[in-house]
Amino acid sequence: MIPLFDAHCDTLMMLEFAKLPIGSLGKNKFHVDLERLGGYAPAAQFFAIFGMEQMMPGGDVFDSLYSRFVTEVSVNSERMQFCRCAADAEKAAEANKVAAFLSVEGAFILKDGERLEEAYEKGVRMLTLTWNNANGISGTNTEDTELGLTQKGKELVRRCQSMGMIVDLSHISERGFWDTVEIANKPVIASHSNSAAIHKHSRNLSDEQLRALRDVGGVTGLNLYGQFLGGDSMDDCLRHIEHILDVGGESVLALGGDLDGCDQLPAGITGSDGWATIYNALADRGYPKTLLDDIFYNNLMRVVRNICDM
Repeated sequence: MIPLFDAHCDTLMMLEFAKLPIGSLGKNKFHVDLERLGGYAPAAQFFAIFGMEQMMPGGDVFDSLYSRFVTEVSVNSERMQFCRCAADAEKAAEANKVAAFLSVEGAFILKDGERLEEAYEKGVRMLTLTWNNANGISGTNTEDTELGLTQKGKELVRRCQSMGMIVDLSHISERGFWDTVEIANKPVIASHSNSAAIHKHSRNLSDEQLRALRDVGGVTGLNLYGQFLGGDSMDDCLRHIEHILDVGGESVLALGGDLDGCDQLPAGITGSDGWATIYNALADRGYPKTLLDDIFYNNLMRVVRNICDM
C-alpha cells in the first residue's frame, strides 16, 4: 500500500460553509474524505482550522471548526482517530484508521496567540503563523511583505516550540521566514509551499529557504494548486518535486496539497486519491520505494515525532 501524510487541507471549512450534515467527512464531493484517505496505509492528514468570521455565523472560527472536527471524529470513529503525536498515529495505523491531526491556519484565529495554550490543550499540533493578511505576528507574502516577526511573533514562536506545537511558515513574508529560522531551536516547516526557482510566485520558497528548512530538520509540503505549480499538468508537479529533491535533499520534501483550499489541480487529479497517481508517476521515473515513502509519509512524521512526542 502507498502511505500518505498530508500537511494541509481546508476540508473542515468547506464542510461547514456548505452546511453539510455531520458525518460528511466520511464521503463528500470535495477533495478530501475518509473514503479516499482510506485507500492509503498508513494514512494521516492535518485538517486545518481556517476561515473568516463572516463565514461562521453565530460563532468564531476556532470554536465552530473545532466542534465540527471532534464531532466528525466521533461519528466516523471506525475510520479515523484524533491524533496528537506520532505514537497516536502508530496506534491509528494498527487499527486501520486515518490518523487525523489538527492545525490552525493563521494566528489571528487564536487572537494572535492569546488562545494558544487552549488550542494546544484541545489537541491542535500545528500553527501556521499567518495567512494572506498581515497580523500582529508578521507580514505575509501578500501584505506588509517587508515586515518580519514582531516581538509578539518571536514570543509566539518560542511558546509554540516550548510546548510541542509545530510552527508553519507557509504564507509568511520572507523576512518573517528568516526571523523564525534564526530563533528556532526545533524544526519548523512550510506545510504547503513549492519551489520559487521552478515557478516564481511569492507563495513559493527560494532554494536558500529550502536549504534552511532542511538544515533545521523541517520540511516543505508539495502544494497542488496550479497557480503555485505554474501550470496544471503532471509534469509541472513533477518539476517542483525533482527540483526540491535536488536542492534540499531527500529529507526536506513532504506533502501539503492545499486540497479544498484551491480550485486548480493538475490534470487528472481530483482530490486526495490523486496522490497515488503522483506516487506512481515518480515510481515510473525510477525513484525507489524508500524515497517515495519518505516523501509521502516519513519525512513529515519525523517532524511530528521530534516536536509533538514530548
